[in-house]
Amino acid sequence: MSSDDQPNGAEQLALIRETVRKARPPRAKPRTWRDAAMAEHLPVARVLVNKGVVHLDRTFDYAVPAELDAEARPGVRVRVRFGAGKGQVRGGRREGGGLVDGFLVERVATSDYQGPLAALAQVVSPEPVLSPALLTLARQVAERYAGSLADVLQLAVPPRHAKAEAAASPAPPPPPPAPEPGDWERYPQGPGFLAALARGESPRAVWTALPGPQWADELARAVAATLASGRGALVVLPDGRTTARLDAALTRLVGPGQHAVLTADAGPEQRYRSWLAVHRGAVRAAIGTRAAMFAPVRDLGLVALWEDGDSGHSEDHAPQPHAREVLVLRATREAGAEGPPAPAFLLGSVGCTVEAAQLVRGGWAHPLAAPRDTTRALAPRVRTIGDTEVARDPAARAARLPSLAWETAREGLRHGPVLVQVPRRGYAPRLACDRCREPARCRNCSGPLEAPDAERLTCGWCGRTETDWHCEACGGARLRARVVGARRTAEELGRAFPAVPVRTSGREQVLDTVPGGPALVVSTPGAEPVADGGYAAALLLDGWAQLARPDLRAEEEALRRWLGAAALVRGQGAGGTVVVVAEPTLRPVQALVRWDPVGHALRELEERAERHFPPVSRMAAVSGPPAAVSAFLAEAELPPEAEILGPVPLPVTPPGRPRRPGGPPPGEQWNRALVRVPLGGGTRLAQALKAARAARTARRGAGVEQVLVRIDPPDIG
Repeated sequence: MSSDDQPNGAEQLALIRETVRKARPPRAKPRTWRDAAMAEHLPVARVLVNKGVVHLDRTFDYAVPAELDAEARPGVRVRVRFGAGKGQVRGGRREGGGLVDGFLVERVATSDYQGPLAALAQVVSPEPVLSPALLTLARQVAERYAGSLADVLQLAVPPRHAKAEAAASPAPPPPPPAPEPGDWERYPQGPGFLAALARGESPRAVWTALPGPQWADELARAVAATLASGRGALVVLPDGRTTARLDAALTRLVGPGQHAVLTADAGPEQRYRSWLAVHRGAVRAAIGTRAAMFAPVRDLGLVALWEDGDSGHSEDHAPQPHAREVLVLRATREAGAEGPPAPAFLLGSVGCTVEAAQLVRGGWAHPLAAPRDTTRALAPRVRTIGDTEVARDPAARAARLPSLAWETAREGLRHGPVLVQVPRRGYAPRLACDRCREPARCRNCSGPLEAPDAERLTCGWCGRTETDWHCEACGGARLRARVVGARRTAEELGRAFPAVPVRTSGREQVLDTVPGGPALVVSTPGAEPVADGGYAAALLLDGWAQLARPDLRAEEEALRRWLGAAALVRGQGAGGTVVVVAEPTLRPVQALVRWDPVGHALRELEERAERHFPPVSRMAAVSGPPAAVSAFLAEAELPPEAEILGPVPLPVTPPGRPRRPGGPPPGEQWNRALVRVPLGGGTRLAQALKAARAARTARRGAGVEQVLVRIDPPDIG
């Protein structure tokens, strides 16, 4: 071929494209019922797609191809074509769209749609992971929290792992024998509660646990008694550390293989393998963190929750359900009218939340507590030191620790470890006016002032240096440390006690246990390790900082954290002492001194009732851009009894700081309104808010700003 006969560059490119086009297989068209043989029996599948948007919160009809007939069972994961425009407008009822995951909810004989149905594209797995009971529970949670069913199922069913699914689950072990009461004998109703579980009954109890680490063994015995009756048990705990303690206690009591542990720390494969063991009935007991609240335990006979006041029980993802409310639903509605009895319910904590007190006061559950003399014997001695005493104490002015705290620490170190609880981690202290305690703010951006060293003040938001600070509230010019972090406190204590080891436990490194020898253990709330033999003493610092939080639950949360730390200290008969640096006359401080969490919760419940705050009412927080919140409230068809509080501006999230639950993205200005209804109107309120969200979401393409709706948020300011 001569050079004149050679194709030019454009011709060569055209030849290559034509060759590739001919070699490429023809593009498959979306199948409909007309393209292939459909299943003869129940040829229509109703599918819930994993979209999570409220205006698409329903099932969509698809045709079942004959080759998928055997695998397309209710509860399996499927893939379907779903889209808009040229794709589907009404789910599976038109051709086109992209492939999305979903769950096959049911098979029916006919569809109410008269046009052609798109066919199921694929059955991802023949494992029916969505049982009817789990679907019913997910619907109830979605209704309770004004969320979408797809969002709830994403929380309830873990992601598939093919290797774990292909492995066979072992045969279920035989039920263990009924356990002895053990430490439950310390509670007058304890042995009877265990006996009722072993007989297959369904008692409901709010358990105020005694101080000490025995709670894990007591919970394990409740699980073992339920297993002995031939039923299943579920326990939800706030974090991995408490889960590990119950795991060890259960293994000691009933041996391995009787329960599964469901935590995110286990990794995707192990978590799904454990979840499948529960789902398939290979084990009858499940324990784990908040995702375990949906665990599909067979023949459920007990649902239990430990430390319901811990923020770890509140789900971060939509619709943000709380584990306590989900377990109450399971204990109330899970059983059918003709089915087995509803499971027993056990809510345990060293403290007592207002919601737990309401369950008892309303007669839904019964109290399970020890006599006062038993509690006083096992609780440590609690001493207080208030602001006036701190102000007059030279040691406190110089090093933030009053003389009583120093003396208690020195005496405790002679007999064992001493726990020091500080309200926050880190090093740099936040500052406040020494005279009126008003937080020190930057004059440029109103951010909090910090003292990274003794020479300068800097803003924690904009970084500017403050040279001539004075308090805008009272004119004072002296500062004090508002909250000093764990690392700074550890350094101060290390200098004061140079011969004593100092350990820290916080977010960066959380210790589970510490030896019983003399040591100072500086910890943030919730990260306190268990000491061998118990702590000889505990110092609860900066109590006023915890009580000053702008939160409806500030007092309840402060008392819960103090009780959690003090419960690790030896009883006063063994010399255990706790010093709390907070005003002695305050109600939560007095409740700590008397070790009376139930009395504090009941008084708090009475005040909530007077102010119509949860749990004696239902409340929704609606937050978002100011115009969007106002428009949303105007459009929502709220119940006639609904009362709107606000809207009010929310604090701006500084750049680089984590976004608070329900708070705005960094740098944005949001408003928040509270919508309140009486307790019986909660369902109507949730339905109205969900409908309003659905309407706005459907118009999102027109630039409509969305709002965030949270039902009964635990952090109402």
